[in-house]
Amino acid sequence: MNFDSFKWINESTSEYKGGVLTLQAMDNTDYFNSPVKENGFFPQPVFNASLYYTELTGDFVFKARGSLEFLNTYDAAALMVYENENVWAKFALENSDMPCRKPAVVSVVTNRISDDCNGPVVDGNSLWFQITRVDDCFAFHYSLDGEVYNMVRVFTLPVGQTVKVGFEAQAPMGPGGKRHYDHISIEHKRVENIRAGE
Repeated sequence: MNFDSFKWINESTSEYKGGVLTLQAMDNTDYFNSPVKENGFFPQPVFNASLYYTELTGDFVFKARGSLEFLNTYDAAALMVYENENVWAKFALENSDMPCRKPAVVSVVTNRISDDCNGPVVDGNSLWFQITRVDDCFAFHYSLDGEVYNMVRVFTLPVGQTVKVGFEAQAPMGPGGKRHYDHISIEHKRVENIRAGE
């Protein structure tokens, strides 16, 4: 994998060695535009987590396995699609708060306001991710073995033909840590069935 085209939003540190990309999640960092009002107002959006991205034009399939050691709630390794601070989506293995306080498949889609979707609990600290784009439609799929992928969601985002896509490292509730990504691939292709991801 060649990272010459990759850039930072909220720069941190990266290392690529032995096929593994390692990013440092900075302390108390996240991407989230809360949908829950406090005292009648939406809280200020948070967009200070590190995103290591490249720009992709047109349809694509982006895959990677993410892993991390969990220290605090919401610690996560994630893949992300990013247009701007108000239009983005992330797909994470996250130390969930609900309902069981265990690692889970978590996705957030933001069009000014974020949603927040907790999926299946994961027994372990790694997960295979796949993000697929067809036109302005995106799909998130996950796998436990890198072979069989399960759909989490299909959604649209008001993005341009070219969009930022990459690796997000977050630690919203405390000290950061290393987030690892391997088996990384980016294919510029149009899948026949976006719900199936192939």
